[in-house]
This record gives sequence, structure tokens and C-alpha cells, in this order.
Amino acid sequence: MLKPTRLAIALASAALTGALLAGCSSDNVNCGLDQCTVTIDRETNASASFLGVEAKFVSADANTVTLDVAGEQISLTKGQQAIEVAGLQVSLDSVTQDQIGLQVSRN
Repeated sequence: MLKPTRLAIALASAALTGALLAGCSSDNVNCGLDQCTVTIDRETNASASFLGVEAKFVSADANTVTLDVAGEQISLTKGQQAIEVAGLQVSLDSVTQDQIGLQVSRN
């Protein structure tokens, strides 16, 4: 049987792990340990949080999207190599009339 102190530490560790994983996965964000697939609506004030940063939609046309990621404005073009921002590699996966899709991974 675990001592009360060890049990408390084990429970706290399990709760923290669950919170970290849950914080990276929602309706518009699906993450593994170091990589996420992110969908952001093409509308004013739309945003998503992943891997410790927040991305906000700024503007888009048929092939290019402008985002504010961790306070830095970046432009992504479909088919372009990933851009490094806030310790992450961010690339544009898709652009539709309603949403944009991103692939994000840690460096």
C-alpha cells in the first residue's frame, strides 16, 4: 500500500498529466505529444490554443493565411514549408471558405 504522501504525489501527477493532455485537445485542436492538427474558423476573433501558444486568425485569401501566433504575425501559403514561430513549426494544411487547417509541431 502507498504511503499517503506518495499517493498524493501520484494523484497530483496523474491529474497534471490529464490536464496537460486535455488542454491540447478540443473541438478544433487535436494533439499528440509534439504535434497538433489545428482548425481555425475564418472569422474575426477566431483563435485556437495549442502546445502552450495561441494563434489568432487575421486574414485569408484562396492560398494565403495571416495569423498572429504568440504575438508574432506570420503569413502562410498552402504548399509552403513550415515557418518557425515561438519554438514551433507551423504550416498551412488547408484553406476553405469557412476554415483554415494548420499542422503544428515542436522544434
